[in-house]
Amino acid sequence: MTDAADTALAAQYEAYPYPLRDPRDEAKRLIVGSPSHLREVDHWIFGARRPASQPFRALMAGGGSGDGTMMLAQHLARAGREAEVVWLDRSAAARKVAEARAQVRKLENIRFVNGSLLDLPDPSLGQFDYIDCCGVLHHLPNPLAGLKGLAASLKPGGGIGLMVYAPHGRTGVYMLQDALRLLAPADQPPAERVEIAKRLWKQTPETAWLKKNPWITDHIQGGDAGIYDLLLNPRDVAYSVPQLVALIEEAGLALTCLVEPLRYDPDIYLPDPRLRTRTAGMSPVERAALAEAITGNMGIHIAYCRRAEDPAPAPAWDDPASVPVLRELDGAALAKGVQAGNGALPVAFDGLKVMLPMPRLAGAILSRVDGERTIGAILDEVVAGGASREQAERDFAALRKQLEPLNRLLLAAPRG
Repeated sequence: MTDAADTALAAQYEAYPYPLRDPRDEAKRLIVGSPSHLREVDHWIFGARRPASQPFRALMAGGGSGDGTMMLAQHLARAGREAEVVWLDRSAAARKVAEARAQVRKLENIRFVNGSLLDLPDPSLGQFDYIDCCGVLHHLPNPLAGLKGLAASLKPGGGIGLMVYAPHGRTGVYMLQDALRLLAPADQPPAERVEIAKRLWKQTPETAWLKKNPWITDHIQGGDAGIYDLLLNPRDVAYSVPQLVALIEEAGLALTCLVEPLRYDPDIYLPDPRLRTRTAGMSPVERAALAEAITGNMGIHIAYCRRAEDPAPAPAWDDPASVPVLRELDGAALAKGVQAGNGALPVAFDGLKVMLPMPRLAGAILSRVDGERTIGAILDEVVAGGASREQAERDFAALRKQLEPLNRLLLAAPRG
């Protein structure tokens, strides 16, 4: 399944491993994001029902210089979970960077394999509980065949985290790609093409759409690798929500959620009751497509999906023994922020701000979400503080309704 563009792509990532990373920085920070944050995987893929004590196998398909690999492997190591994270990529240069990053972190749960996801399923690699494919499908000569290979590599009950480019938020990118095909043809040396791209960006008129797009920054902050990947890539396909869902379903998978789910709810942008009567009759995919079309700032789509024959994961929010967790947030600090905001939480989606109303007991609940207390224990403490049981349960449900779709309040994997 290779062609001239694929050959050029392979050469690109040997010359410019992506994203640009200095392994020494691992001593100072861990890059986190979506997909493949362990708390997201536990919640959205397994419904917070798969015990943390079970051995866990993950495949980072097209692992590149290792952002997702470092994040997931580090999270698993910190949690003391038995796991193997398989980094798979055909770029030897990217592997060198990723291995150096893992060495700085002293991570021993990563297996590095040079190879192509186009060759999956691979009996020598086996099957996986979770597969990450971030920023890869949109470069493949046959994305559907690639996704089918990933699906065939999943264990029953497992899931996949995907990231693909989205069209509206990348406004301006493809225009400059067209310009650079004329100014810096693909048959010229990579370094020379990068130099021409830099010169073009400096002299691009202010009327160019990419100059007006503040959400795309790889050509500004991503070094030569970012410039090449964004503006000189030999193949770059963007997917709208309906196109992505169609691809997922044709591969024998089912969409579990888009991240963050709240961002794909058009009602948070449309307070007009007459418009909401129309959105109410739309399917989930139509609603997400509407949100994508009216906001115009989604440059990527992140999706969690499962095998079509597997049931949708259902986190047990009604179980008092479930343990809520906050993703990259401190409960006590968030509680103070909610209280200071007069009961509303400001949220920004790439420059688009919305205010989420919070229930009266939000602060009391959030201050107790520490990854250790169960839902039952949190409610008991809130009631002991003077609230009624009915009020505490109602406000917890309201808080969950707001923060779970924001991908911030999730459930932890059971320990047993």
